[in-house]
Amino acid sequence: MFSLNRKEDELPRAMGRRSFLIGAGAVAAALAFGYVRSSEPARASAAAADLPRKVSIVEFSDSGQRKTVESLGTIIKTEAEWRKQLSEDSFEVTRHAATERPYTNENPNEHAKGVFRCICCDTALFDSSTKFESGTGWPSFWEPIAKENILETTDKSFGIVRTAVSCRRCDAHLGHVFDDGPPPTGLRYCMNSVAMRFAAAS
Repeated sequence: MFSLNRKEDELPRAMGRRSFLIGAGAVAAALAFGYVRSSEPARASAAAADLPRKVSIVEFSDSGQRKTVESLGTIIKTEAEWRKQLSEDSFEVTRHAATERPYTNENPNEHAKGVFRCICCDTALFDSSTKFESGTGWPSFWEPIAKENILETTDKSFGIVRTAVSCRRCDAHLGHVFDDGPPPTGLRYCMNSVAMRFAAAS
């Protein structure tokens, strides 16, 4: 089961100690009720009517080799269809913007060569070569495998402003991106592990 974890490492690092302590109190209350969905109705997930009919997606092999750019139809399913396809945890994270607890599902393939793909539609999201240890308890990357494959939107839920990251093709919520990552980008794409599957290079 999941809960929204507003730990200091998940918030912008510039957040003051006093503000963090106030936020931590709210988090403690939230934890008592299990996982918490985003309070931002639109979040990264737009209404089906707002999604484009087609999007340009860059295709990659499991070894991370760029193949072609395809114009593909967006994937829209009912809640019942997503529930049938996904585990409960993956469903809550990707379709309702919940956040998994840190250190609960670290991917054992972190040092293997391969590609992290969307659990909902299999779109390539991150190459394992860009994965790094952030100390947060969530899989972290310093860049996506292709900017075309993700969508970044403003998330104002829970009283803070963050940048949410979702899959461009199926609108699955993946996590958030912060500007406290390592070189060469200085970014930290902090992702939920259950929102992705690891495809090892063959």
